[in-house]
Amino acid sequence: MKVLKFGGSSVGSVESILNVKRIVEAQSEPVIVVVSALGGITDKLLRTSQLAVSGDVAYLTAFAEMAQRHHDMIDAVVTPGAERDGLIRVIDSHLEELRSIYQGVYLIRDLSPKTQAAIVSYGERLSSRIVATLIDGARWYDSREFIKTEVKGGRSLLASELTNDLVRRTWQDIPAVSLVPGFISTDAESGEVTNLGRGGSDYTASIIAAALNASVLEIWTDVDGFMTADPRVISSAYVIPELSYIEAMELCNFGAKVVYPPTIYPVCVKQIPILIKNTFNPDAPGTIIKSDIVDDTRSIKGISSIKGTTLITVSGLSMVGVIGVNRRIFSVLAENGISVFMVSQASSENSTSIGVRDEDSDAACRVLNEEFAKEIETGAMFRMQAEGGLATVAVVGENMKHTPGIAGKLFGTLGRSGISVIACAQGASETNISFVVDSQYLRKTLNVIHDAFFLSEYQVLNLFLCGVGTVGASLIEQLASQQEKLMREQGLKLNVVGLASSRKAIFAREGIDLATWREQLAAAPESDTSRLRDEVIGMNIFNSVFVDCTASPDVASLYQDFLQHNINVVAANKIAASSDYATYHELKTTAQRRGVKFLFETNVGAGLPIIRTINDLIHSGDKILRIEAVLSGTLNFIFNTISADIPFSQTVRMAKDEGYAEPDPRIDLSGTDVIRKLVILAREAGYRVEQADVEADLFIPDSLFCGDVAAFWQALPQLDADFERRRQRVEADGKRWRFVARYENGHASVGLAEIPENHPFYRLEGSNNIVMLTTERYREYPMLIQGYGAGASVTAAGVFADIMSIANI
Repeated sequence: MKVLKFGGSSVGSVESILNVKRIVEAQSEPVIVVVSALGGITDKLLRTSQLAVSGDVAYLTAFAEMAQRHHDMIDAVVTPGAERDGLIRVIDSHLEELRSIYQGVYLIRDLSPKTQAAIVSYGERLSSRIVATLIDGARWYDSREFIKTEVKGGRSLLASELTNDLVRRTWQDIPAVSLVPGFISTDAESGEVTNLGRGGSDYTASIIAAALNASVLEIWTDVDGFMTADPRVISSAYVIPELSYIEAMELCNFGAKVVYPPTIYPVCVKQIPILIKNTFNPDAPGTIIKSDIVDDTRSIKGISSIKGTTLITVSGLSMVGVIGVNRRIFSVLAENGISVFMVSQASSENSTSIGVRDEDSDAACRVLNEEFAKEIETGAMFRMQAEGGLATVAVVGENMKHTPGIAGKLFGTLGRSGISVIACAQGASETNISFVVDSQYLRKTLNVIHDAFFLSEYQVLNLFLCGVGTVGASLIEQLASQQEKLMREQGLKLNVVGLASSRKAIFAREGIDLATWREQLAAAPESDTSRLRDEVIGMNIFNSVFVDCTASPDVASLYQDFLQHNINVVAANKIAASSDYATYHELKTTAQRRGVKFLFETNVGAGLPIIRTINDLIHSGDKILRIEAVLSGTLNFIFNTISADIPFSQTVRMAKDEGYAEPDPRIDLSGTDVIRKLVILAREAGYRVEQADVEADLFIPDSLFCGDVAAFWQALPQLDADFERRRQRVEADGKRWRFVARYENGHASVGLAEIPENHPFYRLEGSNNIVMLTTERYREYPMLIQGYGAGASVTAAGVFADIMSIANI
């Protein structure tokens, strides 16, 4: 035989209670069915009690609603006939008894624990009668006759031996279907109604299963089983197929509300497996809890958490080496009914931190201050320190004890995500690592742990994209086209959670549909950099990356805040890395200190791996001696295109029309962009360089940089004749023009150079870039890096590559 328990959600609606009927009647062996009250009824019984004892006549309305709900359920699921009529008489009799108790409470304004226990028992007594009538051939049993409690330490606890004996006597002959109300019990001496506590229906089922040596205990609820984490927080959480009894107990004790924790012990002793099943999805395999786990390879099985944690610190110099302090702490808390779920003690013994629920914190501090009043008065101990607004997280798995480095990886992951651990505890069994964090970081904590330990089916990067111009739009297209492939082949989910233009922004933790991003952004509210900062930091999402595809100094000024909050930064924007050296150095240092990345490969050479190569050389012990480079795709296009047939002014306009030049080409012609790039390269090579240190030899007069763009275009053809004369001379000498950036021996310069035919820069075509690095290792034959150095698609590809490097793929 086996025991099936159905919770409140399983008997809370017409659909669910009919599912219960189908599940039970499909069983091929005798079953004992334990049911809870209809969903929400226990809470309503308690609330109605409070209305009555406070003299609020509204208790009558609340009672009438409960009565009507039970009658509505009978009308919906039990067919008319004599059996239904008999059921209604029983239900009405129970309801009349309950009404009389409420009336008495209302009249005398008193609600004793005994009366309260009697009131809440009616939830299961009513529901079990309905289910027993609904299921064909079911026989109803009164659990008050065989589930017995006794008073110990002021609390009603299970009288185990007596209960087991009575259960065995009750089921000497087991019918096909036995129906039992869960939760309720009676005192072994007085016979007064008691109960097994909230969640006690699970416990009832476990007690019966253990006493009768059932083949299995099935807990039917509204979830598919134990999940690796709370699916409301982690969308990728999935059902754990198998758990050991110890793992299940640990998860339950730390917030996983699938099973009432005391349920596990009775069946564990008898080695009876527990199967968690979903009433609403009965075909799902569920979670099996047993002693022998097959293919148990994961070091961590699940993550659980408790919100509303207060950490109380008991401290004082007198605690060091003194025997009995902890006994006094836990004794006085137990005497006052205060539960402690986590303990952390310094090895010096001068402080002990205990985790309690927020609602118990004031009482805990009060009784502890009273207990240690003398020591506090003499200064040997300090008054209790309570820190609220916290959450406790438990990482559970029996295989942790066989896997070195789990704790290191756990706390390293949290640190890199900017999450501070306030207190931690781990037993010698290494089944559970528990720690306390600020509650505002709970969601982020659960996500980074789930992701880091590969409990997720895929790794997630949450992206905030700023800038939707040519580069930004191209990046969005590339992301959209690669999302499915990366998920399928690399297990990487690129989740765009924020999208911002210069005027508008949208944010969605669950992700933005890139197929309709333009429409969504057009309909979005107005935004500015202040809102952008607040939204990105305020979302507090794990594995986050801010991607800047703008040229805005205001956006670049946000990087420091983002890095400080452990948000990776990928920048196509050159302003930050080429700004004053102090800012550059602070950004790099902050990223290193916070364990995140500040990447800006596309600042120089678009998608070419120039900065990455320099970093690799430096990190491997090489030294950059000289940098020579053609770094402006726009200028290289201009000087490759100029000819006898195409004058200088026309090449500039062609560069703009082709999308190489800025809308105001003077930005390119001024050499400012090349200066910024050279500064960045020199800094990455290990040199302290400012933009003002770069000597610039420009090829157009300063007067063209004054006035507006229209005046510039009007004056530009005046340079054509001089450029043509100079071009002819350069061509006659067998040379070509290149705008070259150089750094050597502390001297930095940019300017138009005449390159001979035997030089690597001579045959540089189109808008390509080239960098020549002379190093201690590459002294005789310098290293060359060459390729497309401009264009939206290649720049976007370079940004994409930086994003992928953060994912380590």
